[in-house]
Amino acid sequence: MSDQKITEEVRRRYGEAAKAVAGGRRAGCCGDDGSCGATVDPITSDLYDLSTQDELPDEAVLASLGCGNPTALAELTPGEDVLDLGSGGGIDVLLSARRVGPDGRVYGLDMTDEMLALARENQRRAGAENVEFLKGSIEAVPLPDGAVDVIISNCVINLSTDKDAVFREAARVLRPGGRFAVSDMVLTRPLPPELADIVNLWTGCVAGALVMDDYRRGLEEAGFVDVEFEVTRTFSGDDLAEMAGAAGDRLANLDGTLVSAFVRARRPDRREPPA
Repeated sequence: MSDQKITEEVRRRYGEAAKAVAGGRRAGCCGDDGSCGATVDPITSDLYDLSTQDELPDEAVLASLGCGNPTALAELTPGEDVLDLGSGGGIDVLLSARRVGPDGRVYGLDMTDEMLALARENQRRAGAENVEFLKGSIEAVPLPDGAVDVIISNCVINLSTDKDAVFREAARVLRPGGRFAVSDMVLTRPLPPELADIVNLWTGCVAGALVMDDYRRGLEEAGFVDVEFEVTRTFSGDDLAEMAGAAGDRLANLDGTLVSAFVRARRPDRREPPA
C-alpha cells in the first residue's frame, strides 16, 4: 500500500469520524462504518475523567480519538505556547488553552477539513479566544522556527508515513529548551510484514506504530534529548483482532505487541553542549 493511499485513507476515515460526531455519535479509531468489529474502541476508551469531560462541548468529547491525555503529561503552565499535532475535534487544544491561560496560545494542526470545521465550532462553543486551528500536515508544520514552547499530540504520529519528517518539524518549531510530550501507539516488537497493508490497522493506529527503539532513535536523530517512554496501556491480541475486522484471526497471538505510551523528550537549550 503506497504512502499516498495510506494518507488518503486516514483522511477519509477521520473525515467520516467528524461526520459521525456531527450526527451525535461517538467516533472511534477503528471506524464508524462497521468495518471494525469492536463495540467499544479499546484504544480510545476511558482516557479523560468525568470532571475533565464536563469542561468541554459534548462534540469535543465525542470526537476524541486519542490514546492518552497529553495535556496532563505536558504539565503546561500559564503563558506557554502549545502546538497539538493532529488536533482532530480539538479536545486537547481546548484543555491546553485553559491551562496556559490568556497569556498563552494553543495551535491545533489537522489535515482533515471536517475535523477542522468541528474543532472551530467546539472552540466557538467553549469561548476559547487563545486558540487557532491550522490546516496542514504534521510533516510540514505551517509555523515559523521556534514558535512554541510545547508540542503535544494524541495518537496521531503513528498515522504518518514519514515520521522522521514529523520529528524534524517538531524540533524546528520548538524553542530551545522546549518540550515534546505526546501520547502515541508504540510497538514492543515488529509486526509481521504481511499486516502492514491492512487498512483498518493503519487507520486504527496499529500498523503504522513504531517499535520503541526506532521511535527513540528518530527523536534523537532529530536533535531531541532526554527521551522517555511510559507505557500506559497494553493491548491483547484479541484487542488487535477486533480492530482488524476480517483479518482478525491473524492477530490473536500478538498479546503485548502494541502499547499506548506517554513519550517525553526535550529540545536542548542553546547553552547545552551537543549530546
